Amino acid sequence: MESVAATSGANGTPVCHIVTPVGMMGYGFDEKLTETVLESLVATGTPTAIILDSGSTDSGPEKLALGVTTCPRSAYYRDLSKLLRLVYAFHVPLIFSSAGGDGSDVHVKEISEIIKEIVAEKGNEHYRFKVLAIFAGMDKTIVADRLRRGSITGCGKFVPELTEHDIGNAATIVSQLGPEPFMDAMAADPDFDIIVGGRAYDPAPYVAYAAHLMRPQVAIASPEDKQRQFGAFQHMGKIMECGGLCSEPKSYGAVATVYDNGTFDLVPTLPTSRCTPLSVAAHTLYEKSRPDLLYGPGGWLDLTKSTYEQMADGRTVRVAGSTFHFSEDNGRPYQLKLEAATIVGYRCMYMGSIRDPILLHQVDPLLEQVRSYIAAQHCDVSDWDIHWHIHGKDKAGNIANDIFLIGEVIAPTQAEAKAIVSTARVATMHGSYQGQKATSGNFGFGIGGKVEVELGPCARFSIYHLMDLKEGEERLCPPGQEQGGPATTSEAPRVRITHTVSMVGRGEKADAPRPYATTKTEGNSLETSAKSEDSSKVVQRTFQAPVRVLGDISRVLRSKNSGPYEITMDAMFESEATYRAVKQSGLLSEESVAATIGVSMEHIVWCGFFDPARAFKVTIPRIRGGKLVPAGGFMEDDVHGTQQHLELFNMKLPDELLARLAAG
Repeated sequence: MESVAATSGANGTPVCHIVTPVGMMGYGFDEKLTETVLESLVATGTPTAIILDSGSTDSGPEKLALGVTTCPRSAYYRDLSKLLRLVYAFHVPLIFSSAGGDGSDVHVKEISEIIKEIVAEKGNEHYRFKVLAIFAGMDKTIVADRLRRGSITGCGKFVPELTEHDIGNAATIVSQLGPEPFMDAMAADPDFDIIVGGRAYDPAPYVAYAAHLMRPQVAIASPEDKQRQFGAFQHMGKIMECGGLCSEPKSYGAVATVYDNGTFDLVPTLPTSRCTPLSVAAHTLYEKSRPDLLYGPGGWLDLTKSTYEQMADGRTVRVAGSTFHFSEDNGRPYQLKLEAATIVGYRCMYMGSIRDPILLHQVDPLLEQVRSYIAAQHCDVSDWDIHWHIHGKDKAGNIANDIFLIGEVIAPTQAEAKAIVSTARVATMHGSYQGQKATSGNFGFGIGGKVEVELGPCARFSIYHLMDLKEGEERLCPPGQEQGGPATTSEAPRVRITHTVSMVGRGEKADAPRPYATTKTEGNSLETSAKSEDSSKVVQRTFQAPVRVLGDISRVLRSKNSGPYEITMDAMFESEATYRAVKQSGLLSEESVAATIGVSMEHIVWCGFFDPARAFKVTIPRIRGGKLVPAGGFMEDDVHGTQQHLELFNMKLPDELLARLAAG
């Protein structure tokens, strides 16, 4: 069969434009800027959609365990009010996933209710939208059955084995849907206006929209063409779900133009920002365990042959060469990632500062006294614990002129946690130490008028596992089959992904784009749009003297969660010469990196270089207090994992490398 690319010209034919105004619904965005972008795109006649993400595990397990949303309800109301105005004005669809943050069925319904409330507001009588809601909740009985059949594994080598106890104690279980349910919903109701998606793999709605528009081509495509097409869809979605983070300086939003030959363009919505081959390639590393192979529902994205080309406007980058390998083509089952959390106790804390120079160097013995005093006073309470966050004391034990102490307690009930914290505060305040002169009290407290602060239930991630599906279970459940179990007790109950369809509002639903004031632009993307005076200039950074550590020569050096069980760190370099010098020096070997960040070699998940971004990456499990732990929960102080790169930042550069860098 002749290649799709060969019949479409060198650059391919535009399939769609996708606008992501911000990387997370509820964070706020510039409505006027998004309106300007949509005016340009809709005028091209190419199908255009607004797609964005609304969820993550980054902010911890509380959403899943307690049923709370990532952002306040008012934030979703504000953003959706803006988005509905744009949907109505330009007659473009709005698609988002992981509603409310965790994508639970409850939050899909809650966000759908917000849409109804906005439509019912005075002044919105002209609104009328077809709203599709897709649910990602997973029945516990199905999960337990698949566990017993050996069809569930941890998502990562350091994720604990799943138990039936974990399943039973989970408040709710969600699955990260792939693009298929979204594609099925679009096919069943192609005149939809809004899709409110449950928990989903972040690129899923992006992939679904592009694949929906290319259904005829995909149906007859060769395996190689299909891999290339879905490679572009997946890679585009992976970048776009974060909005304009792929640009410099960072823009809130971004636009993708997808072509039918396996390529796509990226450009930021902010006119003063620009995408570069380096900034786009660098985003491939963001919050992923490794940069070359990205696993997701139904297969894996291969970026080993991806290319990044700067377009003539200096702001747009064209990406090509990405491929997606389908699980079924490789004899593997389709897998969905399951997520859940549970309550493990209740927390309370106290906090204060210590400035006494005599006590500063005896804080550790004092806190051991406090622990012993608690044990003596609360012998009737079992299964409690206390630890302290000590700000002003580094990992090497160096102490500043003062420290800020936060004591955190976990206990079976809130009342017990508060009682223990009260005892701890008193013991910290009035405990004795060698050479004591300040006998009236050891530390200052009472910030915000509080001496103890109740923190409520303490949550912990309990399920982060991959579940094998049977053929067809990744699809949307056909109408009329939403209920019902297996024919026999020996047959595994089937996964049923369901959705609803509703008409919201009393206005007249438009069948064609509504009129708006704009002038039709030439071309099919924003590549020809006006740019700021300095947007195409390359900013050259120079090292700030003295150059001693890795952070001094890095363009970017960061850390971030890669799911709730891993931390990944990236170091990127401005010039090819610096990158090659570092790579060839042997400085960032697995052994030296492990020693620098203080982990064993067995804890290195992935370590290596990524040439397209001039970058180095290392991924390790989350470790707190010497134990492997997931993000959030008791004693968490960096739930996003963004402050874990300092040891790598301060890695000393050897003299040989310094000499090579100095020589240019």
